[in-house]
Amino acid sequence: MGFQSQRAGAGALHLTLASVALAVTLACGPAAAQDWPTKPVTFIVPFAAGGGTDAFARPLTAQLDKQLNQRFLIDNRAGAGGTVGASAAAKAESNGYNFFVGAAHHAIAPAIYLKLDYDLEKDFVPVVLIAAPPQVVTVNPSKVQAKTLAEFIAYLKANPNKVDYASAGRGTTHHLSGELFQILSGTQMNHVPYRGAGPAMQDLVSGQIHVMFDGLGTSANQIQSGTLRGLAVAAPARSPAIPDVPTSAEAGLKGFEVSTWYALFAPKGTPPEIVAKMAAEVRKALNSDLLKEIWAKNGSATPNLAGPEFGKFVNSEVARWGDVVKKAGIKPE
Repeated sequence: MGFQSQRAGAGALHLTLASVALAVTLACGPAAAQDWPTKPVTFIVPFAAGGGTDAFARPLTAQLDKQLNQRFLIDNRAGAGGTVGASAAAKAESNGYNFFVGAAHHAIAPAIYLKLDYDLEKDFVPVVLIAAPPQVVTVNPSKVQAKTLAEFIAYLKANPNKVDYASAGRGTTHHLSGELFQILSGTQMNHVPYRGAGPAMQDLVSGQIHVMFDGLGTSANQIQSGTLRGLAVAAPARSPAIPDVPTSAEAGLKGFEVSTWYALFAPKGTPPEIVAKMAAEVRKALNSDLLKEIWAKNGSATPNLAGPEFGKFVNSEVARWGDVVKKAGIKPE
């Protein structure tokens, strides 16, 4: 009887302590978010400095520095198509001071790599979409005589496997955009992977390569100068950067809409109040005149997608690219 009473007393004490702990947690959650950040915040960028991800991540962190009066640091962790950095971010402490700048490549990776030690959909909390510059069908005028997308597709059908298209590497949006284009247009080309978008663009400009499905941010200037020819923008609307270039649908190829999007994720377990505050601060930053101008120069509008709705978008991208990989007959490795 005495033992049962002791157990009952211990149980009551345990419940009391648990209740107090819960009350403290609930009371401190919003307060912690209100005070956050009290020390530097790290953005893990899974690509080398100077790439497309950096073009958006660095101006964003500079703006967040000003807004929150705290340092926002870039930690470049390049390797294996962005999966090295993603792996590191998934294992980072979920204390609200570590975030991951993911990209469209990470929605493709599950279908390309068999042994990923992280799960984009399970090990991260989707925070907010940062940018989404569309892809452009970009050709070298000296290698491709076609002036329109319809003419280019007709040439490809008449000359299967005689045109080379460049990519920033296997499993990147450049690569999968080319595969999707071939599926939708019923054409066949040769994929030539490079170690990065820079070397691929250099060979496209020099005439070593016929075509590239490139992000508007790096192609706009070349198209504006006439060095390259833009045949279609893979987006639902024309881009103000190259208004004379039609959308894929306008050019006769429906369903070819691709963007090399960039977004912010948090490691699973990050306090939801901090996730919400980060999303709000990023959206505030994106609405600043400075970032709107930078984004426009890089070929992207300022998106308005965060939280669960952004999470649904990520899920749809993973499913979409997984289907393209299967239809293209690409073998995972």
